[in-house]
Amino acid sequence: MVSLVGAGPGDPELLTLRALRVLERADVILHDRLVPNAIVALGAPAATREYVGKTRDETVCTQVAINARLVELARRHRYVVRLKGGDPSIFGRGGEEIEALIAANIPYEIIPGITAALGCAAYAGIPLTHRALAQQVTLVTGHQASAQGGPDWSTLAGRQQTVVFYMGVAEIATIERELLIHGRAADTPVALIENGCTPAQRVVVTSLGALTVTAASTAIKAPALIIIGEVAAFGGALQQLNHLALGVAA
Repeated sequence: MVSLVGAGPGDPELLTLRALRVLERADVILHDRLVPNAIVALGAPAATREYVGKTRDETVCTQVAINARLVELARRHRYVVRLKGGDPSIFGRGGEEIEALIAANIPYEIIPGITAALGCAAYAGIPLTHRALAQQVTLVTGHQASAQGGPDWSTLAGRQQTVVFYMGVAEIATIERELLIHGRAADTPVALIENGCTPAQRVVVTSLGALTVTAASTAIKAPALIIIGEVAAFGGALQQLNHLALGVAA
């Protein structure tokens, strides 16, 4: 049996009760780079823990190797937990791992977690929707921003919506350029949330037309989320309250 478990966006207190119970029963825990050590430590004391993290510039374990490892471990152990930052079904490659498990006839379940867009926005004081400002939310992976066949920029540039880019720090210049070219206003608010939902959280609010310059001047680094839309302006007004709740400095 394999459980694909969402660890949430960083704060261990955002872990679901179901996820905690599964971790406490695990024989093996395969965990990603963005899963805090405090959450990995919640697993059964006797459980084997394996790090299978990936970054843009360094791959400890390829996705193909991770898929094979899940199958191998599930055949050797009673219970395997695949622990992923955020939610396993949102930019977590959970679908690829499910395909491998199905092909190997191994039973699995998905235990959802709070995805970064929800958690980081909340901890920055940003409502992703607002009756007067944003009637829809689009989640986009920044990895494909400059690739052929990437996002539909015309759709993303539409008004009255919030666009959230995951893994987009390296593509900030492309994101700014393409959205401006396709009609999004230069004064559209943008929030950059670095290390969201952790004591190291940092929120920088700027505008779309100044996005690249601001990211460079403030040295924004991954992991960081990019929230584009009128609601991002709330990050400047309300984040102090949320920082107090999280116990970090504004």
